[in-house]
Amino acid sequence: MYKYWASLLPVGFFVMNLSFAASALAEEYAETQRSETAICRARSRSQIFARTELFFGRAKPDGTTISDGEFYQFLDEVITPRFPHGLTAVAASGQFRGANGSVTREGAVFVILLYPVAETDSDARIEEIRTTYRSRFKQESVLRIDDQSCVSF
Repeated sequence: MYKYWASLLPVGFFVMNLSFAASALAEEYAETQRSETAICRARSRSQIFARTELFFGRAKPDGTTISDGEFYQFLDEVITPRFPHGLTAVAASGQFRGANGSVTREGAVFVILLYPVAETDSDARIEEIRTTYRSRFKQESVLRIDDQSCVSF
């Protein structure tokens, strides 16, 4: 019985060290966030805003492309009402590996949204945008990246 418990000792030390390392990384990340927030607040008229980047592919499954007119209609009808204070839309090109394993290169529109962190319904509004685009244009996905930015207007 002693050999059994003794054989588990290295595993226990490994798990304990792993938990200490994870705790240290989490604390380091939290300290970095506090530091960045303090730096931002020290700047004249700056504040922390949430930043969401959305990548909308323009290739349709039937081989055609979502036109500028179609995209701007989507922008006017779906995105702008949910984020009426402003946004940035940039034409881009990119590629992704689809669920079927093939790589697709396509034109894209990259949309940047900045909004107060305290807007509790922002996640739901962003997910409505993504869901509507996927459905309307038969898209596999809409890439979403979230972060925080120090912003002044």
